[in-house]
Amino acid sequence: MALPSRPVAVLAWGSGEDGQLGMGRCDEKDWARCIGALDAYAVSAVVAGSRNSLAICDDGSLFTWGWNQRGTLGHPPETKTESSPAHVDALIGVKIVQAAIGGWHCLAVDDKGRAYAWGGNEYGQCGEEPERKEDGTRALRRDIPIPQRCALKLKVRQVAAGGTHSVVLTQEGHVWTWGQPWPPGDIKKISTPVRVQGLEQVSMIAVGAFHNLALSVDGILWAWGNNEYGQLGIGDTQPRSQPIRVEGLSNLSLVDIAAGGWHSAALTKEGEVLE
Repeated sequence: MALPSRPVAVLAWGSGEDGQLGMGRCDEKDWARCIGALDAYAVSAVVAGSRNSLAICDDGSLFTWGWNQRGTLGHPPETKTESSPAHVDALIGVKIVQAAIGGWHCLAVDDKGRAYAWGGNEYGQCGEEPERKEDGTRALRRDIPIPQRCALKLKVRQVAAGGTHSVVLTQEGHVWTWGQPWPPGDIKKISTPVRVQGLEQVSMIAVGAFHNLALSVDGILWAWGNNEYGQLGIGDTQPRSQPIRVEGLSNLSLVDIAAGGWHSAALTKEGEVLE
């Protein structure tokens, strides 16, 4: 979520058992309160996950807080939780412009189009190449607590993280994905980015737990992935392995899209929210 120009205060409320509210304690708040630790910084965007949160500042610095058992905060998990925002030192000197939180992993992209990933990697969602074990087999590194480059050959414009998979939009308007794009066990996991065929000139992407949305520059909305709850918006509950056009929105001028865990939403040019 991008924030307006200064002055800005970052507010949080709700469940805080893992420190994800960033207020120095692990408890819940049923009213909005300011995250005081960020008052001294020019925060330009915030992202909220189920158990962790992050903030991006105008200078590109990245702060994270919350649950850290899988390395989801981007620094060594010396503690299980971090209840106050902490700078991700591994990205010092890098200007982060956008980031995303998935199930147990995070993604970020800098001003040069370079993508980064960290956190859980048991399904290859961080793009880690397989490591060779002593017996000759190959296995994925389960956790990556320090941010590392991913999708090395791509110049990325936007990143989006699902439950166990990752999706990026390149500056050429192409969509690439890797990890476990379906509920675990349904399809083989991959750690190398694969281009999603059939999508051209995409302007933005959104990713839920196991479903994906892509909005093209001509206003066409495409959807694919899990559809158990009708989150693809195509009139049935059958999953789709390839992008399918959301015909019900074809006559509308869409300007933004969003995906929750198991639902989707879109914003029209007239300011109407559809879900």
